[in-house]
Amino acid sequence: MLFRKKIEKSCSYCVHAAKIDETTILCAKKGMLNSTGHCRKFKYDPLKRTPPKAKPQDFEEYDRVDFSL
Repeated sequence: MLFRKKIEKSCSYCVHAAKIDETTILCAKKGMLNSTGHCRKFKYDPLKRTPPKAKPQDFEEYDRVDFSL
């Protein structure tokens, strides 16, 4: 969930951080950091978080009759 109360802290989705590359973050408070770290100034920004991809549906169990009106 993007908006749950208990979010694991990570610099990659902090308000104060800007992504430089896949592993490096530029923090306004702490400077250059690793993307997996976090600090006391962490503030969650839900727009920086990428949700996981949805699993594709398996329609093998249905017949053609199930989709007709």
